[in-house]
Amino acid sequence: MNTKTFIVAGIVGGIVNWLLGWLFYGILLADFFPQPEESTQMMVFILLGCLTYGLFLSYIYNRWAQISTAATGAKAGAVIGLFMSIFYNCFNMAMTPEMTYEMFGVDVIVTIIMTAITGAVIGAISGKMA
Repeated sequence: MNTKTFIVAGIVGGIVNWLLGWLFYGILLADFFPQPEESTQMMVFILLGCLTYGLFLSYIYNRWAQISTAATGAKAGAVIGLFMSIFYNCFNMAMTPEMTYEMFGVDVIVTIIMTAITGAVIGAISGKMA
């Protein structure tokens, strides 16, 4: 595994994921999902979470799957996004009283789309840097 490719693709993927989250959850679906009180600390942790997710995908792509195209990255990202969102939303349904089945479904779809796009970016960067 090329460490430089892993880090660069992961950081760029994390930033893309963060921007997509802002677009989907902060703008397009702001009225659908409950919005937390905005603070600097909250935004820092959201960014750190997105960077971790980007590095997670990049590690899988570069270490185990040798994904190096946008198309393969998008496909793998969609599958990973499906399972990660179902995992996360099952816990949300159990622990968040405001969570509904409709929110569960919409979040799964949004996460699949966001992770597919993030995965495409990571795959493309990994292919260019290899």
